[in-house]
Formats: sequence, C-alpha cells, structure tokens
Amino acid sequence: MEEMFSPEGFATGAGPLYLQLQRRIADAMTRGVLPPGASLPAERDIAAMTGLSRVTVRKAIEALVAQGALVQRRGSGTFVAPRVERLEQALSLLTSFTEDMARRGKSVESFWISRSVQSPTPEEVMALGLGAGDRVARLERVRRSDGVPLAIERASLSTQVLPDPDQVGTSLYAWLETRGQRPVRAVQRISAANLGPRDAELLGVTAGAAGLRIERIGYLANGRVVEFTRSLYRGDAYDFAVELKLAPDTERAPG
Repeated sequence: MEEMFSPEGFATGAGPLYLQLQRRIADAMTRGVLPPGASLPAERDIAAMTGLSRVTVRKAIEALVAQGALVQRRGSGTFVAPRVERLEQALSLLTSFTEDMARRGKSVESFWISRSVQSPTPEEVMALGLGAGDRVARLERVRRSDGVPLAIERASLSTQVLPDPDQVGTSLYAWLETRGQRPVRAVQRISAANLGPRDAELLGVTAGAAGLRIERIGYLANGRVVEFTRSLYRGDAYDFAVELKLAPDTERAPG
C-alpha cells in the first residue's frame, strides 16, 4: 500500500497526474495487491501520502468508480468492486432466469420489491391486448445468482392469467407451466441503458453504469399474449449471443 501511494514515480511528461494515479491503483488491483472488497484510504490520506492535491486524487478515484472498478458506499468509503463473472445467454432459447442459471449450476435468489394487482398503464394495455376494465398483476424483483444481483425484472400479466401474484415463487415460467400457460415464443427488444440511482443501488453498481434493457412479450401457441416483461441487466455481467444463418437463395437480394 505504501509503495502504491509513494510520492516517487509521478513523472512530468507521463500524462496527467490523475491518470498516473489511476493506473497505479488499477495495476494494484490486477496484481492482487488490492483484492476485491479491499478498502482504499480516504482521499485526504492518499493526497498526503502521494503529495498530490485532493482534486487530483478525487479525479482518479471517480474515473475508476465510473469504470466499475471501484465502488463508493456513503459513510463507509471506497472499495475494490467484487469480480463479477460474465455470463453469455443465447437469444435463440426461450428460457427463464431460473432455468438459465440452473443449467450453469448456479443458485438463484429473488428479492421481491413488490407484487400487486393494478389498473394497467397504456403501455400494458397495448402489449397485453387488454380490454376496458381489465387489471394486471405486476411482479417486480431483483434476480440474484450466487448472491450477486444480476437483473431487475418487472413482469406484467393479465389477472385472467395470474389472479394472485403472491402465488409465484422462484420461477414465473414454472408457475405458468403448471397451468398450461407458459410462453412458447417471444419477441425481445434489447437496448443500451444507463442505470438510474434506484436501479443501480438494487444491482450494486454505481449510478450511471452501463446496463441492458430487455423488453419481452411472450406468446402462447394460439398466439395469445401471456406476459409483458421489462428487465434491466448489469452491463458488466451479461453478454447476449445469437446465432445467425445465411438466408436461403430465394430470400437473398441480388449482388
């Protein structure tokens, strides 16, 4: 720790001082000198040890926080972020979060934020094909795997499908399957998102961190819409992959 924050080695002509300090801290994390969960000294202490200004130290710390390498906890300090295993999910398979994690041999937990029956929003009316007077069951929860929060899931279903949202346990799809109403196909839309303060806190990342927004509409075999789910995934934990095939000759445009 003393070597990392030694005043020696900061050189003119080697780039801005905050970048030099940023590289030192990042290198210490790579080498294991600062393992996941380790706390950094207070900014004023780092400034005193390095001989740099507090503004320079703060700029280096803020850059690493923005990258997700460090996390700041109000009233506690600055810590090395835990390592999160990147997961790859195939978009060609219609699976639930629970099934996806089970195939990887990982545990699954749900932290329920809310379960309620409400009047539908205009967006829910359009997505679910609801009529006048229809109600929706809403499920909002944080999905965790091996104790790490990975996604926030907000599902809406007609109360004709799910009269009581408290009946759902770990897996919504498992509950729907017992009633013969599990989706057999879905349309998904994926977009980039910067996580707001509330969602970032739920996922254990810094506000403004990169995320993936996924909107899914699930259909039964007869074409009826059964679910409308909007999820936010941690951008540092998920890669989504899809297999592409060459279109048949009859569908390809010439030259």
